[in-house]
Amino acid sequence: MITKVRSHLSQNEPLLFEISSPGKQGYQLPELDVPEVDPAAALGAAYVRSEIEGFPEVSEVDAIRHFTRLSTWNYAIDLGLYPLGSCTMKYNPRINEQVARTEGLAWIHPYQAESLAQGAMEILASLERALLEITGMEAITLQPAAGAHGELTGMMLVRAMLEARGNPRRTVIVPDSAHGTNPATVRMAGYEIANIASNDQGMIDIAALERMVTEDTAALMLTNPNTVGIFEVHIREIAAILHARGAQLYMDGANMNALAGIARPGDFGVDVMHLNLHKTFSTPHGGGGPGSGPVAVKQHLEAFLPKPRLAKDGSQWRWNYNRPQSIGRVRAFYGNFGVLVRALAYIQAHGGPGLKAATMDALLNANYLRKLLEPHYQIAYPAPSMHECVFSDSRQAARGVSTGAIAKRLIDYGFHPYTVNFPLIVHGALMIEPTETEGKRELDAFAEALIAIAQEVEQQPALVLEAPHSTRVSRVDETGAARNPVLKFTART
Repeated sequence: MITKVRSHLSQNEPLLFEISSPGKQGYQLPELDVPEVDPAAALGAAYVRSEIEGFPEVSEVDAIRHFTRLSTWNYAIDLGLYPLGSCTMKYNPRINEQVARTEGLAWIHPYQAESLAQGAMEILASLERALLEITGMEAITLQPAAGAHGELTGMMLVRAMLEARGNPRRTVIVPDSAHGTNPATVRMAGYEIANIASNDQGMIDIAALERMVTEDTAALMLTNPNTVGIFEVHIREIAAILHARGAQLYMDGANMNALAGIARPGDFGVDVMHLNLHKTFSTPHGGGGPGSGPVAVKQHLEAFLPKPRLAKDGSQWRWNYNRPQSIGRVRAFYGNFGVLVRALAYIQAHGGPGLKAATMDALLNANYLRKLLEPHYQIAYPAPSMHECVFSDSRQAARGVSTGAIAKRLIDYGFHPYTVNFPLIVHGALMIEPTETEGKRELDAFAEALIAIAQEVEQQPALVLEAPHSTRVSRVDETGAARNPVLKFTART
């Protein structure tokens, strides 16, 4: 057991209505030294708000502390490690935010005249050049608003190119270790899914791929490193098999945080790929807000990129809409501009050597955790880990404790859980990605917590099975909640 439990969250906060006290106010004013006036008579009844029935009556300090404590219920990267494998939940440097809030950038309007938006257009062009250098690709669009949106855009480009050649083909090969959005993307792009199984090393089975690729194959959607955190060492051979039959190699760039500054997908045969700026390039992550999923391509796909495209006319930037083979817009305007500014700020702050150093730190952190945890949890595949490591709960499951229970117990130790039960090819997966953000002290504390839980499974499994113990809500009926969700809020009495 850990003797000192970390506390990232404040629990058991009562409702504001429950701490209300009749007559309490958040302010006090001196007595009037002028005649009192009826507000309705002075302003008109339509402009005077009536009292809100049952409105909480609290002091200012009560209100401030209440909402501050509530804010800690949202676990955040500013509080501690996010070990979510596949998600790359890294810290967002504040300099990125400061640059994006520069007045001339924060208030620019997409309908602003080109002559008045030259600075913003130069920022977009600079980001395009940087991303192309990092990926080794030859053209790029910044329009897509998220990673999955980038996936769909990429497959639409493949389809448009193949249609221009006379045959869009029928199937797209999707590995069993693919991200869950890949099969959905294939369907939305109008293709049939052909699944390919991984070999015992967690990689693409080259012999099986050789048999599967036919004249009907449009592309292979490959994540590299893949979702078990392993680099596809036969990537050049994979590309050659596809290209020999006129098929395309699509790379899901979600795990580019393991490659930036070290290896370029364009150099090992990738035809089209998307990037997740919130993952690799440290822009805000998740929450349904603005995102960005740029799509980079080789030259044979450039003509089909979404329009408009940035073009230089002498010394002036302009938008080129004359793109007869373009798939058209995939998003209003030119992408999520503020997110793009943040990504460029991150890239320029690091420079080439800095990006490589960040990648090396991400690889080091993942392998450091792997070595600490391997004596206690079963590693899924023996191949070297890249930026994330994937374990199985097989040792703990033998005592009746699953990965989900371990993740819930981890909350009691003050950490956000890892990714649970993904990738699906690893039964009872514990998928952990520390990113380059974390220092040794945080990694040691996280490993110590997981090691302590492994020991609890051996000695007191009920303690883990009944977790979490320190949260406002403990065990819930997850199956019942999924089947019969209660969406109506009812105030408790």
